[in-house]
Amino acid sequence: MLFLTPLSPSSAGRRSLRRCIRCSAVQDLERSPAPRPGASLPPLRAAKRVVLVRHGQSTWNAEGRIQGSSDISVLTPKGESQAETSRQMLLSDSFDACFTSPLARSRRTAEIIWEGRDDELIPDSDLREIDLYSFQGLLKHEGKERYGVLYKQWQKNAANFSIDGHYPVRELWDRAQSCWERILAHEGKSVLVVAHNAVNQALVATCLGLGAEYFRILLQSNCGASVLDFTPPTGGGPPNVCLNRLNQTPNSPVAAGSSGGRKTSKRIILACQGTTQSSSEISLGGMGYAPLNMLGTIQSQKTAEVLLDLKVNSILCSPQVAAVDTATAICEVQEAADCLGADCVPRHVEMKNLLELEIEDVFQAKQKSFGDIVQAGWMGSMEYKTLERLWAQSKDAWQALLDELPDDSELDRVVVAVGHPAIHLALICRCLDLPMEYMSSFHLDDGSISVIDFPDGPKGRGIVRCTNYTAHLGRWSIPITRPTENDEEF
Repeated sequence: MLFLTPLSPSSAGRRSLRRCIRCSAVQDLERSPAPRPGASLPPLRAAKRVVLVRHGQSTWNAEGRIQGSSDISVLTPKGESQAETSRQMLLSDSFDACFTSPLARSRRTAEIIWEGRDDELIPDSDLREIDLYSFQGLLKHEGKERYGVLYKQWQKNAANFSIDGHYPVRELWDRAQSCWERILAHEGKSVLVVAHNAVNQALVATCLGLGAEYFRILLQSNCGASVLDFTPPTGGGPPNVCLNRLNQTPNSPVAAGSSGGRKTSKRIILACQGTTQSSSEISLGGMGYAPLNMLGTIQSQKTAEVLLDLKVNSILCSPQVAAVDTATAICEVQEAADCLGADCVPRHVEMKNLLELEIEDVFQAKQKSFGDIVQAGWMGSMEYKTLERLWAQSKDAWQALLDELPDDSELDRVVVAVGHPAIHLALICRCLDLPMEYMSSFHLDDGSISVIDFPDGPKGRGIVRCTNYTAHLGRWSIPITRPTENDEEF
């Protein structure tokens, strides 16, 4: 049944700000002030888009082996099918070049996606998967049996993990930084990169200025696509960077599976409200009263449908009209999902009004161009104090969402937050322990969803499964296939 009740704000934030650094060669990582995203990248003369794609499922993925930079495994039939799906997904994109890892599983994925295009693939050895030395080729249980404490460090503290005299994750971060020099130096305005799980994570993180402690936090599924936009700032210097979307995958973004190789039963989904009627159509006193337009109504229904793969426990939404309408659509579809027979009892989804998800009218008025505003030299025409108020309330909003997740590791819990893209940008930064200035480094569309998993419960770090997922809305609309247990393994 549909109930709308107020939710009290939380009085304290959960975690202190984590700082971001570049990886060190030998010593344990220490926190230092976060650089501006893109600060270490070479200057650009023109805007550039880079699309990262992970290879399709490989034979060692299917077996649960640790691949590393070995070149023994090849694509499975499912992996070939995933690559073909990616080809169709990217068919209308006009790429000027394709960089690829030289390893067979990645190169074959690139060949399938690149089929029919004239230019040659550009192999780059630094795009190979993470070097894992003695671990390579082992099944997970073999790694635990042979290496014990060392394997546990690889699982729990990978940034400081060392083996055979090497620090694999730190080496990978240095390689990723080197790759950006060559990728961004290419004259093309749109570049495709086909590589691997860990190296694609490193590419996303390093261009955002995030250190090796973010390994396994930004998920990359088999054939998942991530989009990065680089724009030269006025006056020159390193480019502005925006993660347009993370891990747009051939699989359903909410289907059961693992996060970073670990099972998870607790999840927060950020569902952006659908598009609203324009201010000229609103006769009431503010943009917060703007209802969904016809497109927004369709978007809310499609979001409700894609969430049918999950049993949603609670929905927290902004009290503004468009968010309530979107949340109501999700709630009604969830409650009707199991009611197929005459004797069935509709299940209850708790729906709460969360005041901290409410935004000021200035954000509503700028809804169509918010992404452009945040890219315009922090923060363009948006007053800094307005953003500070949004940022401050996002702390309590994020804590309220975490409070919805039980500490009990055995209990499943799915929480959906519905609001304007502006507040969700702040929540993503809160999840990643990033400062307010990072809001301009992410992009969210109306009707999109972003998924965050908590394999260690609400007190652990959130793993971002995807951001700005829009395939259900028609952009990159792709077949839905079920993932396997080891889709995120490398």
